[in-house]
Amino acid sequence: MEGPLSPALVATLVTCLGVGAMFAADHTGKRLFEFFGKPAAALAFLTLGFTTAAGHESPITHAFLAALALSLVGDVCLMLKTDASFLAGLGAFLLGHVGFAVAFALRGVDPLWCGAMLVPTVPFAFVVWRWLAPHVPAPMKLPVLAYMTVISSMVVLAVGTHGTRPAPFLVLAAFSFFVSDLAVAREKFVNPTHTNRYWGLPLYFGAQLVFAAHLLD
Repeated sequence: MEGPLSPALVATLVTCLGVGAMFAADHTGKRLFEFFGKPAAALAFLTLGFTTAAGHESPITHAFLAALALSLVGDVCLMLKTDASFLAGLGAFLLGHVGFAVAFALRGVDPLWCGAMLVPTVPFAFVVWRWLAPHVPAPMKLPVLAYMTVISSMVVLAVGTHGTRPAPFLVLAAFSFFVSDLAVAREKFVNPTHTNRYWGLPLYFGAQLVFAAHLLD
């Protein structure tokens, strides 16, 4: 990263402003702040991803960029605050996690590392599902369960690819994304308070920026 205005720095600044606008929307009730802030933050990580990938076209970068683009679509859908838009956003993010998982698989994964990561991931995902299930409407149970399966697999593959060639930032981003989704689930199904966004949004957008900056690691 060279110079005071490197692409990563610019993307980070735009993201901070965007997240700040989303917090302002929560405090003022003026959703216009979110309708500007959230797309701006999402465009920041997508632009950074394309900048990082410039001149390095490969199936791995294509998978990463597709995942980032699908995340942007998911962000836009979740702004609309309806059950239909939530399911659309869930579908976009599910496909985005598939994109990240494919990128990790293409990068190479160590089966032993994946197996070791499954040991804590499966029971943790089960506990999360037991926590969420009573609050999830029947029509959404299968999509939410499918989403949990895919994002858990993405985390396992992130650790697996770290086992073949160290990529701590990719692992950090995968874990941060997973935890940020707990905030989304809590907001949607359990306890809709602004505090969910105060920790969920920084983790989510931080994860996307890390993915975008380190997709060639």
